[in-house]
Amino acid sequence: MTGPAARPPPVPDRGLGDPAVTPVTTAAGVPPGPGVAWLGDGRARACVWAPRAVGVEVVLDPEGAAEVVPLTARQRGWHVGELTGVAPGDRYRLRLHRADGSHVDRADPASRLQPQGPQGPSAIDDWESFAWTDGAFRAPPLHEQVVYELHVGTFTREGTFDGVVERLDHLVELGITTIELLPVWQFPGGRNWGYDGVLPFAVQDTYGGPEGLRRLVDAAHARGLAVWLDVVYNHIGPEGNHLNDFGPYLTEQRGTPWGPGLNTDGEHADAVRNWVVEHGIACVRELHLDGFRLDAVHGIVDTSAVHLLEEFTAAVKAEGARLGKPVHVIAESDLCDPRLVRDVAAGGYGLDAQWADDFHHAVHVALTGERDGYYVDHDGLADLVPMLRDRYLHAGRYSEYRKRTVGRPARDVPYDRFVVGVQNHDQVGNRMLGERLTALTDRAGLEVAAASLLTSPYVPMLWMGEEYAEPAPFQYFVSHTDPDLVEAVRTGRRQEFAAFAWQDEAPDPQSEATFGRSTLDLDLAHDGGRHQAMFELYRELLALRRALPVLHDPAGHDVDATLVPGAQAIALHRVGPLGEVVVAINAEDRDVEVVLPHAPGPWRERFSTAARHRGGVDPAGPPRQEGAAVTVPLQRRSVRVLTRPGTIERQQA
Repeated sequence: MTGPAARPPPVPDRGLGDPAVTPVTTAAGVPPGPGVAWLGDGRARACVWAPRAVGVEVVLDPEGAAEVVPLTARQRGWHVGELTGVAPGDRYRLRLHRADGSHVDRADPASRLQPQGPQGPSAIDDWESFAWTDGAFRAPPLHEQVVYELHVGTFTREGTFDGVVERLDHLVELGITTIELLPVWQFPGGRNWGYDGVLPFAVQDTYGGPEGLRRLVDAAHARGLAVWLDVVYNHIGPEGNHLNDFGPYLTEQRGTPWGPGLNTDGEHADAVRNWVVEHGIACVRELHLDGFRLDAVHGIVDTSAVHLLEEFTAAVKAEGARLGKPVHVIAESDLCDPRLVRDVAAGGYGLDAQWADDFHHAVHVALTGERDGYYVDHDGLADLVPMLRDRYLHAGRYSEYRKRTVGRPARDVPYDRFVVGVQNHDQVGNRMLGERLTALTDRAGLEVAAASLLTSPYVPMLWMGEEYAEPAPFQYFVSHTDPDLVEAVRTGRRQEFAAFAWQDEAPDPQSEATFGRSTLDLDLAHDGGRHQAMFELYRELLALRRALPVLHDPAGHDVDATLVPGAQAIALHRVGPLGEVVVAINAEDRDVEVVLPHAPGPWRERFSTAARHRGGVDPAGPPRQEGAAVTVPLQRRSVRVLTRPGTIERQQA
């Protein structure tokens, strides 16, 4: 006997359920979300949530003739109306009338473009007129992706989306599949990591605005590259933040280390959640983005029956399905909670993957020996044993750094639902001097880090410049205009470093020189010297990853890990439908041997970092088979990859 036919979940009523609000569609036949949306033929629709205003007006050309168009109040604090005689690029402000008779003019919380920064007027964006050429592009499945995290402002000297376009061939040559942009929504000034953004829908004007981002996405898709965006829904930046003049977007009851959190589950939360979800939909619909990295979701506290993360993920995936494309959602979280990545049917939120910084910490400690700050919880490569078994290092384990027990096991979750790196913007930029791993270990150490990452079963992510050992730091920088805020940022940075043994003085975040020091020199990748040699290593490792799908096959068995007693050395053994592979890693500054007791040969050496410098022959000698055991000798700071006969290899194009 069968049960009733499955029905799709109901569409949540996020506050736009008033029939007088929703019937309008754009030229493409889709309902516009919140904000001022271009409809074509000189018309735009304004839809503003402002329950704290007794009336709302749109002030067109606010710095010129200043035509004022009143909006009609609807249910639940919405104000709607149609604008006529307008054109794309026209500037406007929203005038909020208060009960005491006063009024204030503010930027649109759902503005797509702020030509004069977050404090200036908003502008109408005609997203439907862009001539997209990417109709045939589809991102690969997550387990085949290689992510490249970059900051638009420092990736090139131009510091713009068009500057990134000019360097896309560098990423294609390297073997990247996916670009992950640090946040690009509107922030004050022209220098910022992006996590101080205040208007999520507005694309940073100094980078090139929404048109510049569309050009980048279209050009990336033409080269076979997906584009993800880092988004920040746990807090809103302080400068230019006037959201609470409209309504209770933010609440002190949901405080975060970075300021008040979003009102996700209090009174009037429906409209705030709608604002977040509609932003995600707009990114997919209007900008053709392929995925999201959600910043620090442990800072999003939501007691609702349907968590905001689940609602957001379902909505952006539905929009992707409508457009015939996959959309991936990745979370950053330090809770070690598998609910993030479990399917909704299994009680999870249905996200595709999450960052797993413990992989970085394990490799970093093994190569540098640093054990202060949050590294106090880490033992180096030994951490990979519980990680590979339980998916989290802290899977119900006490954290000395946090002074509490953290996490739970997640052995049912596949490896490809975790994104890992050996460098990223946080782990580099949140050091006092912003040093990359380049400054903390030798060339052999960098090779160990690269090979450990790119032969892992996880989804690998590179930090911009890592692939050629960029020497420039990545330091924390801002360009605030409020002197008190600038001083508060300086003080906050100094306090962040109290748990570490770092010496020297932190660079001034407000200084333009701090920003300038952080800009890449991508030409080093072809300098004919050590930088080019590192670039070629990364290319070779990425080619190896494509050629040996057993390394990252979701259908493979769990990885067995064997440690070398008393040493930062480990062998990882994996068997699956596509073959059998051993990755042996030695982070010690001496030669070691690792013995795998249950790995009957014969074995073929497929890759060796040490052999690359010695005519293709690893000086440590070949693996030795003794019955069912294999002994793999490892030279100092080296990695070897072995495969069994019959392991499938894909031919490279």
